[in-house]
Amino acid sequence: MYIRNEDTICAPATVPGTGAISVIRISGSDALRIADKVVCCRKGSICESKGYTSRFGVIYTSDDPDNPECAVLDEVIVSIFRAPHSYTGEDSAEISCHASSYIVASVMERLYKEGARAAEPGEFTKRAFLNGKLDLAQAEAVADVIASQNAAAHRIAFKQMKGGFSSELRSMRSELLELVSLMELELDFSEEEVEFADRSRLDMLLSDVISHISRLIDSFRLGNAIKNGVPVAIAGATNTGKSTLLNALLGEERAIVSDIHGTTRDTIEETFNIDGTLFRFIDTAGLRETSETVEQIGIERTFKKISEASIVLGMIDITRDLESTLETVHEIIEKVDFDTQKLLILLNKIDILEHNKIVNFINSFVLSLNDKRLTTNLSNYHEWHKLEDRNEVYNLIDSTSSGESIGRSRPSDTKAADSEDAIALLPLSAKNGTGITELRKLLASTQRDLLADSDTTLVTNQRHIQALTDARTSLLRVRDGLAAGLPTDLAAQDIREAIYHIGSIVGEISTDEVLGNIFRNFCIGK
Repeated sequence: MYIRNEDTICAPATVPGTGAISVIRISGSDALRIADKVVCCRKGSICESKGYTSRFGVIYTSDDPDNPECAVLDEVIVSIFRAPHSYTGEDSAEISCHASSYIVASVMERLYKEGARAAEPGEFTKRAFLNGKLDLAQAEAVADVIASQNAAAHRIAFKQMKGGFSSELRSMRSELLELVSLMELELDFSEEEVEFADRSRLDMLLSDVISHISRLIDSFRLGNAIKNGVPVAIAGATNTGKSTLLNALLGEERAIVSDIHGTTRDTIEETFNIDGTLFRFIDTAGLRETSETVEQIGIERTFKKISEASIVLGMIDITRDLESTLETVHEIIEKVDFDTQKLLILLNKIDILEHNKIVNFINSFVLSLNDKRLTTNLSNYHEWHKLEDRNEVYNLIDSTSSGESIGRSRPSDTKAADSEDAIALLPLSAKNGTGITELRKLLASTQRDLLADSDTTLVTNQRHIQALTDARTSLLRVRDGLAAGLPTDLAAQDIREAIYHIGSIVGEISTDEVLGNIFRNFCIGK
């Protein structure tokens, strides 16, 4: 896709369909002249109007109002933006008309007739990039803002659109450019053995930039999860209530519930918004020994989904024997990476057992599991069932737990496996809904704490991750090479490669193919 900058483009900027108002955008060197040809203003003309002003006008069904067959098509408002103070950096106009598909199509026909052409997907934003109004990372964030389905995704995309991510990259790139320039200057004075680039400063800068890039790369897991939905895997033995839990969380009958073991053979995924964060719940095949080929494939996929999830919900049926329950829990724990994942063990079917049996099971389970990462989360248990003997339940509560055990924030460099609340315990009944509200609160709290630092940049784009990974690889070669006595010219080349990869994110270096791939995924009119 190539931009023909001499062209004037137009497109509806609002979604087609029934509504009050539609907005049609025009941008290009002839935008105001074409708007004047289509819209008849009662006083003055659009071309003579100042930027950031609006004019009332009438659009007729033809360009000859004196023609007896000509009629009023619509009364409109035209907003005027003059270059370079517009979204695209060009002269632009926006026609606000009534949202009739007939009116919009007729206005577009009039614009085509006067010399405008239909805009391609993302062409307005692409022109904004080419005219220096946005860098490439900001331009991509425009699409993410439009596509955001929850508050967290919108917050990340909007910050990137305002240039927060780009400023970090430019700062790193600028420092690397300065150093590589000094290193290449040394080559011009190689016979005099002059050293312009301070090696200690170079080592320090390399360490800082590599660390910074690594943090950005590590943020992709969370950033991508928030953008596309935080993956939550529901895992456990067969018939522990996984599908019932999915239905309870979604509030609809999404998964088939049956007493027959092994009903779920493949994963079922659904998204649900909780307190402004989109979660992607994944119901998996039940874990058990089986010789059935299809079910074995389903179990393999279960383990894969556990490894990919940000949060794992381990379902336990408290009506079953403790030994088999512990085997399943240990199987799940072995698959969880506590550096990056959280595990919440759900004690399901508390609606079936009597209070004393529930307490005995929980007590035995906690003692038998004997995992220092486990905390119970029972502070509201007495409210759910109106228990008379509250102390019997409170005795099971870890003194450090406040009912938000998996949501407590911690420094980013602290290993989850070393934390007392890496595994949380929550009793519930997926069948009658007991504890579902508490579960939703716990899920929301995990992401709320991770996003508490508004200054933290999260990477959400796969293209950015690849570029950052390539840049880090180049800089690691520089660091290792300098330690081994690598010649200055070779080290400078690796630094230039890193500069290239960082620059490709913000569009300092770009190709028509890259731009085409990015902007063809935009909606028409943006």
